[in-house]
Amino acid sequence: MANLVFFLLCMISVIVNTSRALHFPRDFYNFSPDFITIEDLSSISPSPSHSFSQSPPPTPATSSKVPVSDPLVPAFFVIGDSSVDSGTNNFLGTFARADHLPYGRDFDTHQPTGRFCNGRIPVDYLALRLGLPFVPSYLGQTGSVEDMIQGVNYASAGAGIIFSSGSQLGQRISLTQQIQQFTDTYQQFILNMGEDSAANLISNSVFYLSIGINDYIHYYLPNISDVQNHYLPWSFNQFLALTVRQELKNLYNMNVRKVVLMGMAPIGCAPHYLWKYNSENGECVEDINDMIMEFNFVMKYMVDELRQELPDANIIFCDMYQGSMDIIKNHERYGFNATTEACCGLGKFKGWILCLSPEMACSDASSHIWWDQFHPTDAVNAILADNVWNGLHTKMCYPINLEDMVAPNF
Repeated sequence: MANLVFFLLCMISVIVNTSRALHFPRDFYNFSPDFITIEDLSSISPSPSHSFSQSPPPTPATSSKVPVSDPLVPAFFVIGDSSVDSGTNNFLGTFARADHLPYGRDFDTHQPTGRFCNGRIPVDYLALRLGLPFVPSYLGQTGSVEDMIQGVNYASAGAGIIFSSGSQLGQRISLTQQIQQFTDTYQQFILNMGEDSAANLISNSVFYLSIGINDYIHYYLPNISDVQNHYLPWSFNQFLALTVRQELKNLYNMNVRKVVLMGMAPIGCAPHYLWKYNSENGECVEDINDMIMEFNFVMKYMVDELRQELPDANIIFCDMYQGSMDIIKNHERYGFNATTEACCGLGKFKGWILCLSPEMACSDASSHIWWDQFHPTDAVNAILADNVWNGLHTKMCYPINLEDMVAPNF
């Protein structure tokens, strides 16, 4: 135990002393929050980490290599952060790693894979719904077209919409860099199968984007580069939405047509912020959640605009805040009795120190909403995936669900 405490103190010292001298994004200086004006909105109501290691990373485990049915789409591509990272950060020099137990202990292989969860992440459940195998991480496969033909996961823990978000943690692959990785993948497809076949594959595949939370966790809330004094949350959220909007148009120009865009989860209810803001009885931090709700509102509006601007693009927005709060408020109905304390961690609500060893974890994660400081358990991910697929438990996606998007002749 003494060795564990010493290791924790050393790790905390490294994190605390990591340089915060990050550059203020140049894009901010020329940003004018005018793509959504108050007049536009007047008639709309808002909808309610681990030490560095250079040793060879473990091979990311996969499951369900043989789909249970004929695939509904040719491939499934994932872009995002730790909410959907399936092993990218195993290959990077970063504190944001999940390549050690107890991460993955309830996964199909019962081994850590790089997923920030005790088991499956939402895109695992959705891949099976689509009749596809689990999607391999971009850095965890050989780079051959055969490995990528049914989809690739580019997500990287710590990544944000803003390039420098998460840089305190070490290496990560930002949204723009992930789009570039997909561009490289698409070029490989074109060289291998021809332009028409590659375009047809991409236009019929599903793209899942889940990113943005680190722009709050590691940039806006810590007030990096004095950002809060430059931009109120409303303007900051519009900047993030404008950036995502441009990246979606970049994907559209590469024949991407089916997109699931995920909103942010209620991190004001995450164990880390319950601990940090000294929540008495597990009450969520309303100021943080208000920002998240506003971000989701702006993103939903942006998706509505893009659907009108790009009529053959099928983009849906799924409100992760809405789905998560339904679980928190109705936790007894879903079978959760631990709503505020993480399964794995240290400190009040287990929100002080991240999950580092099996000894820090509870015995049964299925009764917990939160797995660690920020991430939900496998059981929560299954519910959220059901909602994205067909709104089984509560409506999350607008204007349609994923099941409707991929229905034949839609």
